[in-house]
Amino acid sequence: MAGITHIDTAAQAAEALRPVAGDFTFLLFSLGIIGTGMLAVPVLAGSAAYAVAETFHWRTGLNLRLEDGKEFYAIISFATLGGVALNFTRINAIEALFWSAVINGVIAVPIMAVMMYLGAQPSVLGDFVIRKRLKRLGWLATAVMALAVLAMFVTMLL
Repeated sequence: MAGITHIDTAAQAAEALRPVAGDFTFLLFSLGIIGTGMLAVPVLAGSAAYAVAETFHWRTGLNLRLEDGKEFYAIISFATLGGVALNFTRINAIEALFWSAVINGVIAVPIMAVMMYLGAQPSVLGDFVIRKRLKRLGWLATAVMALAVLAMFVTMLL
């Protein structure tokens, strides 16, 4: 937007909204960042806690009392504090967001393929295997994602 193609700071990202938001550019950007953070921080910290705790066969769940889920809640605390600590490093937040999106996009393809494969296995899901229509749509989405990743790598090389 606004002809801005290289963004290094949050202020530059906000300024790119000026054609849409006018004088409310920074308010709109601030509300978006705060809202995203309020959604993302609990989800990311919680999903990390579930993944790590389940890997080690620890008790999981936000319904646990603190003394019953010490490891689970410790991971949530560690993940949250780690995110806060990143604010005090020299890591460029915009660049970190960009590269995390790139990495997520690339690793999504094999994850989608494995999920599609497992979703069609009666030995895994029994009677709940995905039906033909959903299987076709899922493989189509996986192929489109793979093409998008391929296109990204091709354009990075050009």
